[in-house]
Amino acid sequence: MNINSIISTKLKQILLTLNIKKNTDILLVKAIKHTKFGHYQINGIISLANIIKIEPIILAKNIKDRLESFYIIDKINIINTNFINIFLKINWLSYNLKKLINSSRLNVSLIEQSKNIIIDYSSPNIAKEMHVGHLRSTIVGDSMVRILKFLGHNVIKINHIGDWGIPFSILITYLEKINVNTNNKLISNIKLLDKLYKKAKNQYDNNSDFANKVNFNLIKLQNGDIYYNKIWCKIVDITIKNNQFIYDLLNVTLNNTDNIGESFYKNMLPNIVNDLQNKGIATSKNYLSLVMINNNKKNKFNNPSHVVIRKNNGTYLYSTTDIASIKYRYETLKADKIIYYVDSRQQSYFNNIFFIARAAHYIPKSVKLEHHILGMVLNKDNKPFKTREGNTIKLIDLLNESIKRVSIIIKSKYPKINNKKLIRISKILGIGAIKYFDLSRNRSSNYVFDWNKILSLQGNTIIYIQYAYIRINSILKKINIKKYKYYNFKYYFNTNEEILLIIHILRLEETINNISKFGTPHLLCDYLHKLANLFSNFYENCCILQSSLKIKTSRILLLMVTSLTIRTSLNLLGIDIVDKI
Repeated sequence: MNINSIISTKLKQILLTLNIKKNTDILLVKAIKHTKFGHYQINGIISLANIIKIEPIILAKNIKDRLESFYIIDKINIINTNFINIFLKINWLSYNLKKLINSSRLNVSLIEQSKNIIIDYSSPNIAKEMHVGHLRSTIVGDSMVRILKFLGHNVIKINHIGDWGIPFSILITYLEKINVNTNNKLISNIKLLDKLYKKAKNQYDNNSDFANKVNFNLIKLQNGDIYYNKIWCKIVDITIKNNQFIYDLLNVTLNNTDNIGESFYKNMLPNIVNDLQNKGIATSKNYLSLVMINNNKKNKFNNPSHVVIRKNNGTYLYSTTDIASIKYRYETLKADKIIYYVDSRQQSYFNNIFFIARAAHYIPKSVKLEHHILGMVLNKDNKPFKTREGNTIKLIDLLNESIKRVSIIIKSKYPKINNKKLIRISKILGIGAIKYFDLSRNRSSNYVFDWNKILSLQGNTIIYIQYAYIRINSILKKINIKKYKYYNFKYYFNTNEEILLIIHILRLEETINNISKFGTPHLLCDYLHKLANLFSNFYENCCILQSSLKIKTSRILLLMVTSLTIRTSLNLLGIDIVDKI
């Protein structure tokens, strides 16, 4: 259920009875942070009153008079003629709370019109280990997949892996130079491949003869040379297996069926270039390359920006592949919306790619193209998060370090814990801590990686959220849950702690809907943190098991729904639960 939507719908009906049909969106319904003033607020009274030429206090009173009879409302106050504060009826809240316990989805409504939404995320390069820079794209994208599916959308996951182009030719040319064939153990290990690529890249940057050979071999690779393609297939296979291990460790839903890399589109590229030329979108410049001129965008030299789509030697670039992918995703996958979770530094690039795709009519205006930018992970000096040696931190090393640190914390608090249990819980909390800390930050902002904050027992951290869940479960395990779950008499809530907790639980759908609009899973972390705080206040101030039967039953219901809400929310974030330690 969505309380905001219920009040907003009623408000629009009231405005119609007042013969107000235009500009009704000026009035906004919002949850009130300081609930001693009310649970929900209508604001914008003065703005609307000025437009329709009426005194604000008259408009406010007219709305108030008609809202007072609304069955969900207990009390209404007009504040400074611009705000109407609403208190909800406790009986209505408790009735809807009871409905949640028997709902597998906490009574969150499915979207009325399901859309085909493609989410492009993670997208690591082949022949390299995933590093910390892949973390945000992978887990933010996957959380949005879960949330949009939960709301009823048809979501298509795409892992646009970098398995084509110049980097491959660099590596393959180097392997050829040192006489490494497809049976050599050197290309059966991702760590060794990563090291070989660094050596190859150094040769490419500093040896012109090697660079010329790379460019020549790239043409052979793109033209289907049997030897080069055999090595390419071997490297791709090794890398994908390594990446899948990390996805499984991260509890990310990506699998091999979601891999649609750059190579998938290779047969489309000549036609894309020819089509863009025929349409007058792509032109030849100095006989060096084909470019797309975008006169609406200027580069740093204040010249029209351009995108190279084919080099003078006939090879294609990432840009050509990305244009082809948009065409394919609309024409074949029938996308209504395509969302990219990619580094903020690629914003200008994606703007140009989107411009080309629309100019070529590969995608209509009705289909949305969205680049949900991602900020960077920084160290305490506000610089890119790297090792002391200046190397990019491998993602697997970061995850293992988190598991190790959590293991030490648990062992210090529970010295008698058995080893099997320690390993399992350390893995859940260690991976969850990294994911939650990242997801709790606004995706478009940079953030500083800080182990002390990530593994803190207080604040908006996974350990604090999981601890609240464990405390609830410890109480529920002492009772016969089924007996209370299906109790039929009227539930009784009368303390402020109970009411605030109930209202917040019932705001889950509002939160999820807001996230779905803007791709901002940090709002769900904020929701969970407040939920844990409200539960803590309830737990400390409200006796549960020693209360009268009516109060006890009501509070146990509240515990069960709180537990289910935490579990559901963490699942939408892709984070596993610890039931007990």
